[in-house]
Amino acid sequence: MFKKISSRKYIFLDYFFIAAGAIVQALAMRLFLIPGLMVSGGISGASQIINYFTKWPIGVMVLVGNLPLLILGWRYLGGRRFALRTATAVFLFSVFTDGLAWFLPMEGITTDKVLVALYGGVTLGIGLGLVYRGRGTSGGSDILGRILNHYRGVAISQAYLITDGLVVLASGFAFGWDRALYALVVIYISGLAAELVSEGNNLYRMAFIITSEHKVVSRQILTLLERGVTTLPGTGGYSSQSRPVLYCVLTRAEVNLLKAIVHEADPDAFMVIGQANEALGEGFRPFRKSTDFRRKR
Repeated sequence: MFKKISSRKYIFLDYFFIAAGAIVQALAMRLFLIPGLMVSGGISGASQIINYFTKWPIGVMVLVGNLPLLILGWRYLGGRRFALRTATAVFLFSVFTDGLAWFLPMEGITTDKVLVALYGGVTLGIGLGLVYRGRGTSGGSDILGRILNHYRGVAISQAYLITDGLVVLASGFAFGWDRALYALVVIYISGLAAELVSEGNNLYRMAFIITSEHKVVSRQILTLLERGVTTLPGTGGYSSQSRPVLYCVLTRAEVNLLKAIVHEADPDAFMVIGQANEALGEGFRPFRKSTDFRRKR
């Protein structure tokens, strides 16, 4: 019973994030990008260009353009779970993008190109990040990128570069090359904001420590930092001597204390500290179900 309630809670949170993300993305479009004639890449950007010449509703075109991609996503990426979340994100984004046109000023809230690119990119990225937090995608180039990556070995970043690059190129002919250049800024900023919202701000660090005083260092980490530590077997490549390697994960704020602990125990120790995008388990964020849609068809 507890597992069922917990599962329903996570599903509710997923769709809450997806709905919130769709609204924020639509606000970014209506307040900044559409009035400022700056595309965000993908199908929404192509729809902006078509709307400029035909006045066809952008949201409707986004929905229609995503239908074949949703079918491909169902077939190749994750089946029902993937399709439902992505379809929800695309549908809500389309509805809000056209619906908000009745309530928001057509000219947006600023005509300054720099402000449009900056705030439009940040707002759009926040919306995208919320959708990703809900384990969905925004459709369009997201689906194409995943398919090309999984079945053709094309890096997702390269797939985005191809699809978004073509849209930006088309926007240069339609809106002018200055706005096309600003569109590149929008895409870059939105990507950073989406990553920050969906994955956090890299607060976690992982440390590898090679020291002759491994027992002392390990004990201090456990008592002073109250962090777990793992002892791994290691062998020196030059000396061929066996020496344990300590591995631990901690927050960024705890790094200086770790340095002090290691230096006090063994000034000749060797330590490598790197970033960890996510830390799951005891002492950090709790586990959730896998977000890898490709493994569940």
